[in-house]
Amino acid sequence: MASTNHGILPDSLTNALCSRLGIRHPIFGLAHSIEVAAAISNAGGLGIYAAARDGPNELARKLSALRDLCPDAPVGVDLLLPTALPGVSTPGDLAAAIPDGHRRFVDGLFDRFQVPPATEGNFFSQYVRSQALFEEQITAVAESRMDVFAAGVGTPADSIARVRRAGMTTIALVGAVKHARKAIEAGVDVLVAQGYDAGGHTGTIGTFTLVPQIIAAAEGRPVLAAGGIGAGSQIAAALAMGAQGAWLGTVWLGSSEHRLPAALTDKLLAATSEDTVLTRAHSGKPCRVVRSAFSDAWEAADAPAPLDMPYQQALTGRLLAAVEEHQIAPLMYEAAGQSVAWVQEVEPVARIMDRLVRETRQSLDSLRPYLLA
Repeated sequence: MASTNHGILPDSLTNALCSRLGIRHPIFGLAHSIEVAAAISNAGGLGIYAAARDGPNELARKLSALRDLCPDAPVGVDLLLPTALPGVSTPGDLAAAIPDGHRRFVDGLFDRFQVPPATEGNFFSQYVRSQALFEEQITAVAESRMDVFAAGVGTPADSIARVRRAGMTTIALVGAVKHARKAIEAGVDVLVAQGYDAGGHTGTIGTFTLVPQIIAAAEGRPVLAAGGIGAGSQIAAALAMGAQGAWLGTVWLGSSEHRLPAALTDKLLAATSEDTVLTRAHSGKPCRVVRSAFSDAWEAADAPAPLDMPYQQALTGRLLAAVEEHQIAPLMYEAAGQSVAWVQEVEPVARIMDRLVRETRQSLDSLRPYLLA
């Protein structure tokens, strides 16, 4: 278990878990950009790089660069480790199992939105989520200099044990009590109670309902609250429920360090909480994303049912690679929770952190009359 203290001066928000991890504020930020993750850590929170879309070699390079970006602050990495997937598969292997009707449907999206073919691949077209890939990703993590490892989906005990032996504090995101029990059995140090409102792969229970249940089931382990959190008042509410901090992802999509394509940034800035949808079209598992022509197409009456993971990725990978490369605005999307309502302008991570900390303090201070009554 990692125990870090990088010289960050504590303040009134520095609780027991913060002290254990060496951070000032109980704010944990998940980001698909190493620059954003580093900026969160350097601002007194704990940045976690969402690395599930990286091949093993790319992952090793990025984790080395991430460590260099925040040499004096703890930082972490997150992977998806679902267990009920093929042991070894290639895109070609899976492509052979895709129904012709599904293939014709994706070809129709190419034609309808005039998407040129991709000239280079991305994760969705080059890799298949499989146990072999996960083992290579875990090897890259175990050999890195990260302080924290988070399992976004799945908690295979051997992987958890391997990164713990490497000195990392382990975190698991859970959407139900049964998932928390599996994570505890696997030896995870910290639980994240991730509610239905969250972006990405998420469950069916709302955040305020889930958090107290996970705290009760945690057997004394620290619990973080996640799902739809984009304001300091929600962080204060999480602390009031007994959580040791809040886990935020969507709010960082509006950071200037993220450098998203302009069309995607505009879509996120315009989105409200009602503009996110839970869909299986992204990966084959339920995933909350910002609405786009891609998700709408899969909801149409004539659309086939999305395939299970990893077949859905094998089906749509070439389209998503082309959409990303050529920036086909209607089809562009990103995993986003209902907290997208707080993504209202492009601003530096440090300013977002300042706002969250200030709002948290204000909300906690407003509770004083109740404590003194």
